[in-house]
Amino acid sequence: MDWTGVRSSMGNRDKRLAALEMLDMGEGAARHGWVLDDQAPSAVQRSVKRVAEEGLAELADRDTRAELSALHSRPVRWAARLTPYGRDALLYARVLPLPVQDPDEPAPGEQYVHLRPAQMDALRRFVALSNELAVPPAVGLAERVRAADFSRTDNRWQLCLTPQQITSVAYGLYLYRLTASEAEANRFARDYNVIYRPHPATGVPTAVGLTQAPAPSRVANQGTAQG
Repeated sequence: MDWTGVRSSMGNRDKRLAALEMLDMGEGAARHGWVLDDQAPSAVQRSVKRVAEEGLAELADRDTRAELSALHSRPVRWAARLTPYGRDALLYARVLPLPVQDPDEPAPGEQYVHLRPAQMDALRRFVALSNELAVPPAVGLAERVRAADFSRTDNRWQLCLTPQQITSVAYGLYLYRLTASEAEANRFARDYNVIYRPHPATGVPTAVGLTQAPAPSRVANQGTAQG
């Protein structure tokens, strides 16, 4: 599991929730449900230790580590997973994201992204389904959504996103476009020059960089744009 994107997005955010996100992402990639020592750097392990002390995560005992060692044919010296309480805390955080008071400044390679309320609602639904999607949100996007800052003056949510996260937002809005309203995806495409469309040769949904406004979709607009 590559934690680089997650660690870089933590900043001054709630490190408890960031550690829970890390465990959840790692468990999703593991057949046995444990995040192992070779998947979690020492900084991650320290963060997990703190949430384990709160009952939100479980550290594998000696017998469990022995079983995992036999399964992987190597010594497993550390393993962790979420407890039911940790899962509940993570689910609650995803359903009710809490904006921070002072938004982060964009790091190198990032940019500000401003979303209308309807676009943000669609994006929140997207990240809430992280573990169930065939194409999950980009690494760190869930934390960025939770830390977004709302401007009442502009009626916009502000996020600092990487190019990969911006493309992932486009995919979330593509799913919304298929099932509700295409306006949110089209506006995002006009603002940030990326939209998902079927590939001409394969029909597979593919991110497309735009140099002009997106053409109207053939998908029926079943909802009314908001924001």
